Amino acid sequence: MLFDAAHFILEPFICALWCVTRLFIKASAGRNRINVLGVVNAITKEILTLNNTSYITAETIIIFFKKLRVHYGNSPLKIVLDNARYQHCALVETAAKSLDITLLFLPSYSPNLNIIERLWKFTKKKILYAKYYETPAKFHDAITDFLQTISQKHNDDLKNLLTLKFQPFKHQNAFIYPV
Repeated sequence: MLFDAAHFILEPFICALWCVTRLFIKASAGRNRINVLGVVNAITKEILTLNNTSYITAETIIIFFKKLRVHYGNSPLKIVLDNARYQHCALVETAAKSLDITLLFLPSYSPNLNIIERLWKFTKKKILYAKYYETPAKFHDAITDFLQTISQKHNDDLKNLLTLKFQPFKHQNAFIYPV
């Protein structure tokens, strides 16, 4: 299972815009966000999420781990996650051990190895790009509804998107300039 958090912000996302005359686009006032903890089963493509509007903390991670344990029963759980501070703390690791969940941490700065990042990008494309939401409640409902129905409405897209194919880098030192 691949695990990550996303923080969707209610703000204008303009895809592409070119015009001869000035064009005004509706944008939401203020800044509002919804946090989503998600996990994708790499084999079945099943997606489970937990949303909140405050913060993602170690306690939030533990609540989600308990939800996963209930959902999967006594099946062995191995979760691949990044090195976010709230995921890589003793409290989370102790709770995971007590729930019989194995945590596997990705190398630093490697979001390309976590397929759930593709899900977050797809969500932004479908829900945020060139969309206007009158209220934060409508924005939150759009995110929540999309993630709850994504498997039914976008099953073919998910099959193509959530593959276990990763972009290899031919030169590991590609960004280091010779001295």
